[in-house]
Amino acid sequence: MTDLRDKTAIVTGGGSGIGEATAKALAAQGVNVVICGRREASLARVAGDIRSAGGIVHPVAADVSQEAEVERVVSTALEAFGTVHILINNAGIDAAGGLHDYDVGAWDKVMAVNLRGPFLMSRAVLPRMRQQAQGHIINISSESGIEYYERDGGYGLSKHALNALGEYTQRENQEYGIRVNTICPGMVVTEMTRDTPGLNHERCLTPDDIADLVLWLLTRRPNIKIGTPILIQTMLNPWEGA
Repeated sequence: MTDLRDKTAIVTGGGSGIGEATAKALAAQGVNVVICGRREASLARVAGDIRSAGGIVHPVAADVSQEAEVERVVSTALEAFGTVHILINNAGIDAAGGLHDYDVGAWDKVMAVNLRGPFLMSRAVLPRMRQQAQGHIINISSESGIEYYERDGGYGLSKHALNALGEYTQRENQEYGIRVNTICPGMVVTEMTRDTPGLNHERCLTPDDIADLVLWLLTRRPNIKIGTPILIQTMLNPWEGA
C-alpha cells in the first residue's frame, strides 16, 4: 500500500459533492491539496473544514474549461508544493434533453466542462509528471458514460468521451510511471442530484463511497494497473422505494 503523505493533489470541483469528499479524504492522509471550482464561498467552506482537521489546502476559484485558469491552478500547486503527483478530474455539469432539440449553448457548456476541462487539466500536469516519472490521474465519469439513457445525450456523450480520454492518456504515459483511472459512479446523492424527483437517497451512493474508491486506487503498488472504466453502483435500484 502506497503512503500518500506529502504528495500533492489537485481536485477539480472541490467545493461540494464528490470533490469535497475526495479532497477531505486526501488531506486526512497527509496529502497537500489544491481545490478548484467556480464558487469561492464553497471552496472557502471546504478549505476551512480541511484546515480545522489539520490538513493543508489551497483553494483556487477557477473555471476548468478556460486554459488560462487551468494554468493558474497548476501554477498555484507548483508554487506552493513544488510539483503535482495526483490529479482528480471531478468537475462536471449536466443538462438534460433529447438530441433532436438539444440547446446548442447547453451542449457546448457541458462539453467544455466535462471533456475540455479534464483534457486541459491533464495536459497541464502531464509534462511535470512525465519529468518526474510519477503521477496518477483519476477521472470521475458516470454510469452514463457506459450506458445509454434517453434524454441524457449531451451529458452521456461527454462521459463516454471522458472514458476514452482516460484510456488514451494511460496508454500514452504509462511508460513514464503514470497511471490513469476512470471511475463511473451510479447515482450519487450530491448538491446537484439530491432534489431529483423519485430518488431514494437511502439506495444511492454517497460522495464518501467514491472518495474511498479514489483512495484505494491511489494506494496500490506502482506496478498495478486497474482497467478503465470502473463502474461502482448500488445493488438496490435508487429509483424505487422513495
